Amino acid sequence: MTNKRLERVPLILEDFTPYRLNKAAEAISRRFSNQYREQYGLTRPEWRTLATLGQFGALTATAIGVHSSMHKTKVSRAVFSLEQRRWLKRRRDEADRRTEHLELTPAGLKAYEHLARLAHEFETDLFAKLGERGARDLKAGLSALETYYRQYVAVTSTDDD
Repeated sequence: MTNKRLERVPLILEDFTPYRLNKAAEAISRRFSNQYREQYGLTRPEWRTLATLGQFGALTATAIGVHSSMHKTKVSRAVFSLEQRRWLKRRRDEADRRTEHLELTPAGLKAYEHLARLAHEFETDLFAKLGERGARDLKAGLSALETYYRQYVAVTSTDDD
């Protein structure tokens, strides 16, 4: 008689869904990052900051971090770098002088618009490789996972977080 508690069931990492999702996401992200790195010399945090500001307009660094899932130090470095390129400007909040609103300059907007076109082309090409059904299924699966994650975070988060 075999004791079930002592049986060792190996984990095949290559078959483990979270590992596969992460590996696929990293490969796809790295492929797209080659485009913005080669054309503009941007890092991933700089790209995410540029894209977030291009999408929403003026935001605080905190809001950028929340939206793009980046730590505040990465956002801070990206903001500094984009400011050095003259793609981003800061504006102090009149009501709270500690708060800065960040927004893209005309040069930053021009770079954002070009990169947004490249991003749309990249995504279109990716979905074409998956086919219509594959693209639809991927989008539905990602939506379900994102919904699950939001619900999980809402249940597990506390005021101490």
